[in-house]
Amino acid sequence: MKRLDWLAVALLIVGGLNWGLVAIAEFDLVAAIFGLDFGETNAATRLIYGLVGLAAVYGIASLAGARRRTTVARPGTASASR
Repeated sequence: MKRLDWLAVALLIVGGLNWGLVAIAEFDLVAAIFGLDFGETNAATRLIYGLVGLAAVYGIASLAGARRRTTVARPGTASASR
């Protein structure tokens, strides 16, 4: 995996854990790390949240690209006749 892939995976894990904690315990880990209360934001937390969002977009694009590369056309379909 490329470094960017690993960074995206790490950010998605952070985001997933944070949302899980928000849902289960009403605890915002990212805000707590920066000394804020639940629901408060500052420039640092918004940066983290933004990076998690970009990682999600990157992950979607990566999965879509991988799906296109691994899709094999069945004989007799329009894409197989190209």
